[in-house]
Amino acid sequence: MFTLDAITLRLGGHVILDRASVAMPPKARVGLVGRNGAGKSSLLKMIAGIYEPDEGRIEAPAGTRIGYLKQDAPGGSATPFETVLAAAEERAALLDEAEMATDAHRIAEIHERLNAIDAHGAPSRAARILAGLGFPEEAQHRPLDEFSGGWRMRVALAALLFSEPDLLLLDEPSNHLDLEAALWLESFLKAYPASLIVVSHERDMLNTVASHIVHVDHGKTTLYVGNYEQFERQRRERQAQDAAMRAKQEAKRQKLQAYVDRWRYKAHTARQAQSRLKALERMAPQAEMFDDASLVFDFPSPKEVKPPLVMLDDVAVGYVPGHPVLSHIDLRIDPDDRIALVGRNGNGKTTLARALAGQVGPNGVQIMDGRIKRSGKLNVGYFAQHQIEELVPEDTPLQHMERAMPYAKPGEVRTHLARFGFSGDKVGVQISALSGGERARLSLALVTRDAPHILILDEPTNHLDVDAREALVQALAGFGGAVIVVSHDRHLLSLIADRLLLVDGGTSRAFDGTLEDYRDSVLGAARSGKRNGRGKVQAEAPKAPVPKVDRKEKRKAAADARERTKPLRKAVAKAEADMKALAAKRDAVDAKLIEAAPAQASDLMKERGRILREIEEAEARWLDASEAVETAMADAEA
Repeated sequence: MFTLDAITLRLGGHVILDRASVAMPPKARVGLVGRNGAGKSSLLKMIAGIYEPDEGRIEAPAGTRIGYLKQDAPGGSATPFETVLAAAEERAALLDEAEMATDAHRIAEIHERLNAIDAHGAPSRAARILAGLGFPEEAQHRPLDEFSGGWRMRVALAALLFSEPDLLLLDEPSNHLDLEAALWLESFLKAYPASLIVVSHERDMLNTVASHIVHVDHGKTTLYVGNYEQFERQRRERQAQDAAMRAKQEAKRQKLQAYVDRWRYKAHTARQAQSRLKALERMAPQAEMFDDASLVFDFPSPKEVKPPLVMLDDVAVGYVPGHPVLSHIDLRIDPDDRIALVGRNGNGKTTLARALAGQVGPNGVQIMDGRIKRSGKLNVGYFAQHQIEELVPEDTPLQHMERAMPYAKPGEVRTHLARFGFSGDKVGVQISALSGGERARLSLALVTRDAPHILILDEPTNHLDVDAREALVQALAGFGGAVIVVSHDRHLLSLIADRLLLVDGGTSRAFDGTLEDYRDSVLGAARSGKRNGRGKVQAEAPKAPVPKVDRKEKRKAAADARERTKPLRKAVAKAEADMKALAAKRDAVDAKLIEAAPAQASDLMKERGRILREIEEAEARWLDASEAVETAMADAEA
């Protein structure tokens, strides 16, 4: 068992952890969660031995090997394959010793140990891990110096996974990954044979991997059994109990205070009043749950524009003349489209996003063939992966927005900032003092200042915690324009996207299936990857079916079907909203039932039954409308 006992950690004069304690069971897969700045990464570094606690102690079984992903990426002339193999230090040492040993008994011991640790299967295992993280056969044998920092961090992650420490520590491991590699990593961690602690804001990863959740809040740690969904349910129940306790405590406090105020100066009751005054002083107020009121995303809806917003007809795009990155692209985007671009990094998702955003010309993406037709009044908001790095550290959110909206009135500038949680003194804080999540919100405020008809988001969640991601999902659900998103966050994609566009093999095409179908395809391709004579594995991206009908006819049929099914799709959205609202009402009733008196419980159970019936009705409406939409779209494609 791994234990933190009354740990206190101070950094820069601030208390990060305050007598935090937690005992993690053997071979537990722990998700470490909490708001940005709560101290999750600091706790991980302390477990790794990078920070020393100011008070308390950390206890682990003797001989525990702890593996932590460092932030400095490997480099040099070594290849990814060589770097990963070198992470198995015992294997390397034994192989070196085997070449030099002359004693027969020692040679026998070495080979026995090499067999025990499956040293001969190590090259194949290293290749599988690298392939799962996106390195094809050829790339595994190129020098590390030829790769970008993000890809070299993948090599560091692969080496850490290959070393199989007794306690694996991972801090946002999917930040450098695409959706395909993140899916593979989930599968790998789910089957990890030892203990692991992962800091992640990916709901699906935590639901798939975690057997326990440790919540870090206000310097304290609380252990929950189960995955993230189970943690949220338990935490809601605890919040309801805390709210009930606060209400009871406040009622008792008011009674005591009233008694004290009335009798403390009367001679015959002064002693009783004094005892109640001391009791009142001893009543520590029940702490309220923290709620960040500035956690806000509110995208302005655009003015109506006649569809289509954008049409791509047999388009080829790239950067070097004569060498297109993508070719033969046919795509239509309408105002109600919700499209996810999927495919491995390096296949051209960002190139396509830039072309759709209009970043074309000598300094951007070049249109090498075909035609892109845009609506004359089209506004596009494009959030790039590294956009927050372009913010000026010395300037404030207000200064950034004033430059972006030079002709707007001061009130309009502040109103738009308030849509994203920047109001009052917050508009005057320097960018250097803002958190990563706040900078991401400001960047989104900047790209939506003109109420875009199309919002293109390239990895928008990298700097957002779980609650901020949920707020972003809700804002996108209410956005009145088209959304095109590139993300490795499966939770976001599953709630936002209703079309998948696979960017692979030098082109893009519709993926015929759901996000779960795509997940199964990715994991199936990784498991059945091609092997060459040296046992190396290369995962293949899933192949979407190639359309066999005339492209223009198919686009016209699909557009007609979308227009015919517009009322049905509105009915689907209305039913989804109703189900969400009713589920919230059911949860509220469940919370009341925990503390309800017998007389109240009967009424609450009746109310709960009524809500459940309404949920069933909403589900039936959703199912009928969804099936009608699917049938109409299938008929159009036939």
